[in-house]
Order: sequence, then C-alpha cells, then structure tokens
Amino acid sequence: MLARAALAAIIAAAPAAHPRAALAAAPVAHPRVVSADPVDTTPHVLDGIVNAITVVGGTVVVGGSFSEVSDAARTTVLPRANLFAYDLATGRVLADFAPHVAGPVYGLAAGDRGTVYVGGEFVGIDNRRSRSLARLSLSDGSLVPGFAPRIGGGMVTTLARQGSQLYVGGDFVSPRTALARLDATTGAADPAFTITPGKPLTSVVKVYALDVSGGRLAVDGSFTTLDGQSRPQLGLIDISGRTARVSPWRTEAYARPCAEAFPSYVRGLDFAPDGGYFAVVTTGGPKGGMCDTTARFETHAKGTNIRPTWVNSTGGDSLYAVSATGAAVYVGGHQRWLDNPRGRDSPGPGAVSRPGIGAIHPRTGKALSWNPGRERGIGVKAFSTNSSGLLVGSDTTRLGREYHARIGMFPLT
Repeated sequence: MLARAALAAIIAAAPAAHPRAALAAAPVAHPRVVSADPVDTTPHVLDGIVNAITVVGGTVVVGGSFSEVSDAARTTVLPRANLFAYDLATGRVLADFAPHVAGPVYGLAAGDRGTVYVGGEFVGIDNRRSRSLARLSLSDGSLVPGFAPRIGGGMVTTLARQGSQLYVGGDFVSPRTALARLDATTGAADPAFTITPGKPLTSVVKVYALDVSGGRLAVDGSFTTLDGQSRPQLGLIDISGRTARVSPWRTEAYARPCAEAFPSYVRGLDFAPDGGYFAVVTTGGPKGGMCDTTARFETHAKGTNIRPTWVNSTGGDSLYAVSATGAAVYVGGHQRWLDNPRGRDSPGPGAVSRPGIGAIHPRTGKALSWNPGRERGIGVKAFSTNSSGLLVGSDTTRLGREYHARIGMFPLT
C-alpha cells in the first residue's frame, strides 16, 4: 500500500496537466507507466457499481449506481445516492457534496468555477426536476442556476467538455438524436452542430462513448451512419470550424457482426494526450475479428477503409474502458488475457494473463508487463487520468491484490 504522506508528495511533485486539459477534461500525459501498488487513501463504494469518474481541480467526483460509501479506513459509512466527491490528496469524502440523484449516473465532465456536469438516467436531483443532465456546484451539490439542457426521451451516457462547449451522447431524442453540442453555461443546443447518428444496429440509436481533442470529436455507438454517410459504429467529426461536419475518415473494422447478443459492440474510446491517435475497446463474444479487442487508430488518416494500426485481442472477454496516457493504453473489463488473438474463451498461443485490467504498449500493441490484477466481476467501467495517477472505477472490491471497493488509484511513483 502507498501511504498518505507518499501520495501527498506525489501530487505535489507531479507534472503539470497537459495543456489540453484546461479546455477539455481529457487525460493528461504520463511520462511512465503507473505503479501497480494502489494508494491507500481512496474511499470505498460499498454497493453497486462505479460508472464514471472525473477530477475537478483537487476533487475527484464519482458517479454510478450505489447508495453507500466509506472512508479509506472503513470507520465511517455515509449515504450517497449515485454520486459523491472526495479530496484527491487525502481521500476525505466531501461532507457538503451529497446530492440525491434519482437514478444512475453514467457520465461526468469537469466544469469551471468549481462545478461538474452529471449525465445519466435520472429524473431529478434533490427533488428538483433535472432530467438526464445537470450541472452541480461542488461546494454544496446544488444545481447551478441557468443551466437548462432540455434532454428528453432517453439517457445521457457520455460527456466531454471543451471550453464553452459540452458534447453529450446517449440515446435521447431531444434536443437532437443521441448526440448534441450544448452551450456549457446555458445548456442550449448549438444550431451549428447538426450531425445525426443513424441506421442503428439496435432498436434505438445510442452513443456509447465520445472524446474530444482539438478540432476532432470521436464518437462510437450503435449507429451505422453519421449524417447519412456510412460510418459503422465509429466516426470522427471535424469541429475545428463553427459548423461541424463529418470527417473524411471511415473504417470497415466494426462493420462485421460479433455474437448475435451484441449487434453493437463498440464501447469505450480515448484520445492520446497529443491527439494523434485514439484507442477503442469492444465487447462482442469469442468470434475473433474485432470482437473483444483494443485497437489503435490514427486521428489524421483519411480514406474509406482505414485500418487499425494494431489490434490486441482478449480472446473472448469484454472490454469497457480505455485510457491512453502516452506511456500506455490502459484497458479494463472482465478479461482474463491480452495478446490472445487465437483464443476462444481460452488462452491461445502467446496469451498473457491480465485479469480485469491491463496495459498495452501504445506503439507495438503488445501487453506491457504491468499486471496489478483485479477481481473481474462485470468489469472496469471508468478510467480517469490525472497528473498524479490513474483512477479506476468498477463493481468489485479487489484491486492490485488489496481491498479497494469499486474505486482505486494507481499512482505515478
């Protein structure tokens, strides 16, 4: 275990956040792979699952589906309805931030002036109507006045903020279908953003993940078109100008079906800190191809059949979360192996054991030696990088061979 004093020293000495982090709550660049020994200061989520994590200044905000949290020492239990916050350096749960969110939280994004954006499948917060998306003050958990996004007809699954704009994905039908750009202050839909996902592989169009880097927005989900242009499950949108447009970037990688139970199988994605590439993780079942894989794609490639730079397969286990830090591409799910393209729910030739969490070399696409281990469960649903380490959210209680209930952090040491 990494002691509290050591963690405080790490945070004080950590490199400054990547410049992009000031505009969007994006991963910062790490100079090396994080330690496999989790810090011992993180609190514990005592039930349910953690779906989302973000860091606002020195505060960690955690969302999911849960009802109780405790301090790191497990001496005090606090009621928390699907959302809570704690101090990054000390692990102290914030007493004044205890909003009652009436439904699961799936997405978080850092706001300015001590605020956080919260997305999910809820109908209100503290008995005040606030459907699926809200902006809260970290000082007391109250709704920030003037933010009225008018999300309707579905949930918010993913958020990304860039400056004065907030990108929102989910399966909602208003103010737009599944994907919208909002004013970060008022929540009003931007009329210059009209990109519409279409022709879903499931009963409704759903955006599972999005991320923004500079002038590009990466989006994945159950769609097969963006603005009528063929983009099977994954696409890039050029947001460098006032009017957004679909980028001339298309891959066939996710056009082939996986198991029948997974008509849409893309899940997490994340840009590298410099924006030059992004990584995508999938579910799908042990059918080979792009099912149950991590893949790297080059952001600035152009064409109608762009191929991944590399693919790393689990051999039949789902991946849900990914974080590219420059030093590594961290992946999480309920996988047993990496480097396993010939496995079918079994370790094929060359497979390496990486239960529940692992790290991939960003250039070679091969598993790194980093192998802290994690109780597998449903899987990792959230990563969040900061200048002092990597935060992990899931549904299980063992991380790095220690007790860390549903949330933990691997430090840069």
